Amino acid sequence: MSGTAQQEQRILIVDDKSLNIQVLNELLNNDYHVFFSTSGVDALERIPGLKPDLILLDIMMPDMDGYEVCRRLKADPESADIPVIFITAMTEEDNEAEGLNLGAVDYITKPFNPAIVRLRVKNQLELKRQRDLLSQLSLLDSLTGIANRRSFDEYLEREWRRATRTGSLVGLIMLDIDYFKNYNDTYGHAIGDECLKAVAKSVETALERPADFAARYGGEEFACVLPETDLQGAVVIAEHIKAAVRRLDIPHSSSQIAPYVTVSIGVSVMLPSSGLQPKALIEAADLMLYDAKHKGRNRISA
Repeated sequence: MSGTAQQEQRILIVDDKSLNIQVLNELLNNDYHVFFSTSGVDALERIPGLKPDLILLDIMMPDMDGYEVCRRLKADPESADIPVIFITAMTEEDNEAEGLNLGAVDYITKPFNPAIVRLRVKNQLELKRQRDLLSQLSLLDSLTGIANRRSFDEYLEREWRRATRTGSLVGLIMLDIDYFKNYNDTYGHAIGDECLKAVAKSVETALERPADFAARYGGEEFACVLPETDLQGAVVIAEHIKAAVRRLDIPHSSSQIAPYVTVSIGVSVMLPSSGLQPKALIEAADLMLYDAKHKGRNRISA
């Protein structure tokens, strides 16, 4: 791992003893971003925002011990994949087995051996980096390089749950390249692939906020999830996408509506509730996309 990649990784130390935190921090802070919590409750509150790459978790803590913290981490899909190394002064095999059964990846015993601490932390963080890389590759569309359908489904589900909790809106844009079959028939599939790549890039760059999410939905169809966006805002973003594709000025001699590549766009916004599922938003946006095509294509329906 390069020094830069290593230094970007985050470690959360959870221990109620300040001396343990100080020793571990001195061992690790030159190579990683190190954060700490002095209780299990505080750690569980911080982890969703901090998103650590590794947690060093003391077993013996008041109020909530390390076993319970680990149990809750592994029960939550948002934190289940974060590796946990237990910190313990206990050497009994039963205690070690209990932690491993809960999902911990390793143990560090007190008093700390600096070389062992650094090596075990480094090994687990390298494994985490490799898993993250494989996960990212599995969530990308191999042709266009933007998110794929699986990634879209996961992101929409996650944002839908969050919006249900916070009472916020979720917007969705569905768009389709007009007469793309004609385009492939005229220019060939290799040129068609280049068109898909260019449109994908223009869709992604037209989004305005880090939370806005673009994906290839399938074939020549793309989708954008817009958290905390009302209908007016979603339509503005759809207009930006439509304009960005137009600026590509890709010739399309077999289109029935324009001499260049255009897109039809459907927009829908919903307020999630416990009685609604994300598929309702997809169906609504898809209906609007059908409406845009039915009215002549190269337009937005919302």
